[in-house]
Amino acid sequence: MIKDKIILPLDVPSEEEAKDLISELKNEVGIFKIGLQLFTSAGASFVKEVVEMGIKVFLDVKFHDIPNTVAKASVEVARLGIWMFNVHALGGEEMLKRTVDEVNEICSRENINKPKVIGVTILTSADENTLKKVGINHEIEKQVLKLAKLSGDCGLDGVVASPNEVKSIRKEISNNGFTIVTPGIRPGFATKDDQKRVMTPKEALNTGSDYLVIGRPITKAKDKIKAVRKIIEEIQS
Repeated sequence: MIKDKIILPLDVPSEEEAKDLISELKNEVGIFKIGLQLFTSAGASFVKEVVEMGIKVFLDVKFHDIPNTVAKASVEVARLGIWMFNVHALGGEEMLKRTVDEVNEICSRENINKPKVIGVTILTSADENTLKKVGINHEIEKQVLKLAKLSGDCGLDGVVASPNEVKSIRKEISNNGFTIVTPGIRPGFATKDDQKRVMTPKEALNTGSDYLVIGRPITKAKDKIKAVRKIIEEIQS
């Protein structure tokens, strides 16, 4: 179902507001994303509580640290029972491989459903000027492809990338099970906000995206349920 491809970010400052969004939209979207703001304010215990409600959770904390630190943090994330989480592919081969190995090992040993581990390539708020200022002189698409290939080679389940790079990633990585999650999704009736590399939901799915992160066009709408249904209608049109 199309609704199962929609990831709704819980970009709110409190667990009370997050619970309100979940309660209102749990039958309209398939997945809820908990990012740094809510994770910092409500903590890991809240993530576990949401999982125990039967909600599919994408924990969007973008780990990037020394290999040991990221691997150990990822093990604790797996123990929360979430569906998916991410790490920065720029963390490098050792960090990525060690994370995958330790998550696989703990899930096997403790009989935990293994979460998807996906790599963050280049944030959709970034453009080539952003990259140049941090010393990356590649074109965005080339850099995204390098990081996507590294993620696949290290055993990750997929990547986060803008919809503009999805076709190239599909050509580069032959693994049919490789998951591509795309933020920067704006339906025809919405504004771009701070996203620089955007596409409509229908366009993104047609290029090969598996999951669409759609936030403000839904959460800032007066009628959130109507906004979701309008997005689904736009995809189906």
